[in-house]
Amino acid sequence: MRYREFWDLVDDVLGSAQGRGLVRELVVGELGQRTAQQALDDGEEPRTVWHALCDALGIPDAARWGSDPHRAAPPRR
Repeated sequence: MRYREFWDLVDDVLGSAQGRGLVRELVVGELGQRTAQQALDDGEEPRTVWHALCDALGIPDAARWGSDPHRAAPPRR
């Protein structure tokens, strides 16, 4: 997953304003008590950050990939 794809999913699944706020403000235990933005800034893979953010928000796997039916869901690592 590229950074662009991460941000596209944030906007599509979480809503641009709310989602970007969550990326900046929500502390996620799975990311070492960092926000998603801090984890990205620290070099974590966007795929890892996306899954951790979705887990923290209780977003089911089927809903994580947005409204594009052709978007491939990257597996967890």
